[in-house]
Amino acid sequence: MNANAASIGYRYLSRRPGVRNGQVIIEGTRVGVHDVIGLLHNGETIDSLVTRCFPNITRAQVYECLAYYEDHRGEIDVLVARQMSDTGSTAV
Repeated sequence: MNANAASIGYRYLSRRPGVRNGQVIIEGTRVGVHDVIGLLHNGETIDSLVTRCFPNITRAQVYECLAYYEDHRGEIDVLVARQMSDTGSTAV
């Protein structure tokens, strides 16, 4: 694990100061747990996430995002909602 990453008790997830506003990300990437969950909520599948959306992450990392979501549903739901409203307000 990177020396700047904060361990949060998950093998593939961490928080890094200054990266994605300190939100939980997949270690070694800038992909947030809320990115993964938001895409799953919008119809992507685990297979499409790892082959098309984020080809640099593994199925195990997606499953760990799901585990984190189960443990922190309220936190992630707020981030997904905020991200969706930001996307909607910038669409042309």
